[in-house]
Amino acid sequence: MEPPPVVMVGQRVRAVLDVALRVPSLFITDAIFNLPHDASVGILSLLLQVFLRLLGVVASIVVLVLSRRALFKFYSIGTALALAATSVLVNYYATLHMNFSRASYTVAFGHELVPSNGPSLWMTLIVLQLIFGIGFITLLQVQTYSQLIILDLLIPILGLVIELPFNGQQMLVFISACVLVFYIIACLANQFKWFYYSTRYTVLLLKHMYQVYGIQLMIEDAWRKIHFPDVLRVFWLTRLATQAVFLFYVVRTASEDDGDSSYFLPWNDFWELFCNLIINGCDSTLTVLGMSAVISSIAHYLGLGILAFIGSTEEEDKRLGFVAPVLFFILALQTGLSGLKPEERLVRLCRNMCLLLTAVLHFIHGMTDPVLMSLSASHVSSYRRHFPVLLVSACLFVLPILLSCFLWHNYALNTWLFAVTAFCVELCLKVIVSLTVYTLFMIDGYYNVLWEKLDDYVYYVRSTGSIIEFIFGVIMFGNGAYTMMFESGSKIRACMMCLHAYFNIYLQAKNGWKTFINRRKAVKKINSLPEVKGLESHEIDDVCAICYQEFRTAARITPCHHYFHALCLRKWLYIQDTCPMCHQKVYIEDDPKENASVSNNNGFVAAQNEEPVQPDGDREAEQELNDNCNSEDDSTECEEDEWTTEQHNSTSEGHVSDDTDSLGD
Repeated sequence: MEPPPVVMVGQRVRAVLDVALRVPSLFITDAIFNLPHDASVGILSLLLQVFLRLLGVVASIVVLVLSRRALFKFYSIGTALALAATSVLVNYYATLHMNFSRASYTVAFGHELVPSNGPSLWMTLIVLQLIFGIGFITLLQVQTYSQLIILDLLIPILGLVIELPFNGQQMLVFISACVLVFYIIACLANQFKWFYYSTRYTVLLLKHMYQVYGIQLMIEDAWRKIHFPDVLRVFWLTRLATQAVFLFYVVRTASEDDGDSSYFLPWNDFWELFCNLIINGCDSTLTVLGMSAVISSIAHYLGLGILAFIGSTEEEDKRLGFVAPVLFFILALQTGLSGLKPEERLVRLCRNMCLLLTAVLHFIHGMTDPVLMSLSASHVSSYRRHFPVLLVSACLFVLPILLSCFLWHNYALNTWLFAVTAFCVELCLKVIVSLTVYTLFMIDGYYNVLWEKLDDYVYYVRSTGSIIEFIFGVIMFGNGAYTMMFESGSKIRACMMCLHAYFNIYLQAKNGWKTFINRRKAVKKINSLPEVKGLESHEIDDVCAICYQEFRTAARITPCHHYFHALCLRKWLYIQDTCPMCHQKVYIEDDPKENASVSNNNGFVAAQNEEPVQPDGDREAEQELNDNCNSEDDSTECEEDEWTTEQHNSTSEGHVSDDTDSLGD
């Protein structure tokens, strides 16, 4: 049952406030990091500055990670303290600048903010102090002495009304402020117990989560509870909007001085304003994180849109919103984006965006490739299902070419342009491989005939693509090594190169070689099994236990006398070396007479020295083998002799097949 609309609105408001109230801590942290360093001061002053900045950062982080309840309570106490301070300042200002006997006051900022006659003046001050007092006791949840607090705020106004001497008025303001400060200290001391137990509970909860789930899940849970990506996005967008308003005001003022009264900015001024905003949007590590959060949101909705367009339902593909910001942040750290000069920062940001675009296109290809393969392998005949995926694949082929042509036309060759071009070419080759495999599966589905070589052709195409991808990985490693040695070396770049060498070179080569060895072993095992060809396969009154199809083509016989299609059995042997029916070893290098039993596809197993009792469906195939041996009494021995003879023949034929497959692989 869904909650009422009022409850849903309340939940959304609390969620918005939960995010909005954490943003000021990021502004404070960013301001502390951007404070200039004065190297001319002494050591003690420098240490004091460092201590104060560190204290401010720690306090901001503590506020950032507070729970929602504690965060609301913190801001309630902070607002109450701000109201109390404002009330004291209003009383002090009234004492210095207002004269009730003449019903006049010194005008602040050239504007009359309060009435100019006596009764209206002190009545306005009384109402203002009442508002401050009621807000103070409400936010602090004062239960006792609330009337005395309001009276304490009104005492300085009473001194103004009865026209006490100036020193007496200041003394009343000082006494009122001291009473208010002591009361605030008492209230905070009374709530210290709640603060202590809340802190202890939070620490024990984090400790328990660390012991049970580990530090990774603990950090992920805290990340999710404080809505840190949303906080970063709001921080970055708010900062950008504030700077945009300020720069727009400066540009408009300059335009009006030049005689241009148009409300809209010229294109040159608009482009310069946009470039300045982008430059200022990545001038620190915190702002780079904010930009990464914005990129995460854009990439997330882009990924969801593509998944909906191509008709995919895979939940694992919805990770573009995580991969894109992480890659952007790593590129920013690797190139030192926030520490560059403004002009160099804009150029480097554009280059990083080009690299990020190619990476996003690679990831989109990883999203569309499984859908493309599933449509072709399942023989879906609806053109509406195929068209979106083929359209996205075509765009993935065209966009890298257009990007490469544009960059080569406007920039000279360097390591960055070489990397972007390599990524674009690699993506085009991946698309070609996917479309080729898609075409093979579509041809197989169109003719509706068992195509035994289909698996080999698919493997050859994908292996070619993997080899090319491996070569590009090695080339990119060399390009990165050259960049690190001669252009911009950094520890982060060295770490990323190590990760690239391990994941994209070593593991890819290891997995590719393992797949190649497994295929060779599977081919060798298949070629060692006896084969039933031609008309003999039609006499097998049974189906393949793997694909449940009749034996229209050649079949292979396992040592346990089970029949399977050669293609089906080879795919099975890629995974495990046991019979799908009885789980006996399929490939035995020792004497085949050591087999413990023989059986048929219906699952009946008999001992070696016993004559198996077979159902009617398998008697014809067994009778044919017995006739070839010219013996009905010693059927088991003849079968073993035939198995031994055919094993030697197929082994000699298997060497040629292995060599052919190894060249193709």
